[in-house]
Amino acid sequence: MRTDQIREGRLAGERSHDIEHFLASMDADRWIARADLLVDMAHLLGLRRQGIIEDAPACALMAALLDFYDHGLPPEAFSERFEDVHAGKEACLLERLGEEVGGRLHIGRSRNDEVATCIRIRLKEEVLGLIHSLTDLRRTLLDLAAAHRESVMPGFTHLQHAQPTTLAHHLLGYEQSFSRDTARLREAYVRLDVSPLGSAAFASTGYPLDREYTARLLGFSRPAPNSMDAVASRDFVIEVLADAATCMTTVSRLCEDLVLWSTSFFGFVRLDDAYCSSSSIMPQKKNPDVAEIMRAKAGTVAGSLTAAITITKALPMSYNRDLQEVTPHLWHGLEAARQSVPLLSGMIATAVFDTERMAAEAGRGFSTATDLADALVRDYGLPFRTAHRIVGRAVRHGSLDLETLEAAAREAAGISVLDLGLTQEKIETVLDPRHAVATRRIIGGPASETVASQIDVQRETLAGDTAWLEEREMALSRAFETLILEARRFTE
Repeated sequence: MRTDQIREGRLAGERSHDIEHFLASMDADRWIARADLLVDMAHLLGLRRQGIIEDAPACALMAALLDFYDHGLPPEAFSERFEDVHAGKEACLLERLGEEVGGRLHIGRSRNDEVATCIRIRLKEEVLGLIHSLTDLRRTLLDLAAAHRESVMPGFTHLQHAQPTTLAHHLLGYEQSFSRDTARLREAYVRLDVSPLGSAAFASTGYPLDREYTARLLGFSRPAPNSMDAVASRDFVIEVLADAATCMTTVSRLCEDLVLWSTSFFGFVRLDDAYCSSSSIMPQKKNPDVAEIMRAKAGTVAGSLTAAITITKALPMSYNRDLQEVTPHLWHGLEAARQSVPLLSGMIATAVFDTERMAAEAGRGFSTATDLADALVRDYGLPFRTAHRIVGRAVRHGSLDLETLEAAAREAAGISVLDLGLTQEKIETVLDPRHAVATRRIIGGPASETVASQIDVQRETLAGDTAWLEEREMALSRAFETLILEARRFTE
């Protein structure tokens, strides 16, 4: 097998294995090998359409590319003798067809626009895949919320009992966040959906390429408008990684809830055994390992984002080889997110929530004290700060019964709640967690009817996201099918 043909003109001497390994990007390039063949076919069709290459070499090249597409690139294409899969694949073409034919594919093209196009193609697929997983997760959360509108549980601030809520309200909070993650990825997809092909090294080319034609063949909405920006910028990588990191931060928070809730201290949930592991020494243990690994994966994605920003932050225009180091972080970060979101959906769908235990905890820690203060304001005309002080003083004394509240009112405010008309029956009604939840009927609250409305709205949003996703997946699939069909017709 020949050595790297790109070095043969300007450079002399052999590289050591260490240098070859240091410069090679083959591990990351395996992600884009299929996309690279699609780019080759589109470029070749464009060259022939514009009369830049003749039929005979074009047909021979297309036949070889289709063979690679159908049966996979030869292993030699991934040899570290070549800096990247693009050079390795070209070497395979030269070996098979000779330089007279194989050496013509790179007319009007640089590896710079080639790799930038490949990354965008592959990343578009990854973004759609992540959106697909997010829509499944959101559907799971909405279905569970619909089933638990009446499941009262404690809400927490500072990890302390705060106010009663419902499991539905809690789950909808996460669904809202994942809905925004979906929206961010949709917006990123629009900016990602431009084709760098035809930008060449950075200053485009003197060949009369039809960039709109090749963009359409590859499923892009348009060609990138500036050739320098097209090859030198990786802000689209940073944006997608930022969106993935944001999503995984929420995944980690939900996993943290599940880890805590599954402990004997909480006892709110039993995770399916498939998502847990046991101890090598303690036979009684059931550890929420999948949730714990997901928390760690959030750090992996955040690290990939940080690496991408740091690598690109001081690069002068135009292309610099530093960008090669960005790509592995992109795939590593996205792989962590793509693995995690479907597993989270499955873990939640199979979890068993102990709603009786949740209900028993809903009123602990004086969690309905705010409702009692509100009742003193609403029903007896006290200023809220006065009511707040009275109830707080009663909590300090350890009880919210009528006798303690009366003492607290005289001590803290110099008034009598008995004289105001407060009764023990009124106190017990107000302090009931279910009553506290039912009164919170404003938009965004946990009352059953309010939650039902929230679910309806979010299902409509989810339906819109699902329709958008199906449309983009179908458009991309049709573009690639059409490209392959055109390539095969060309060789007939």
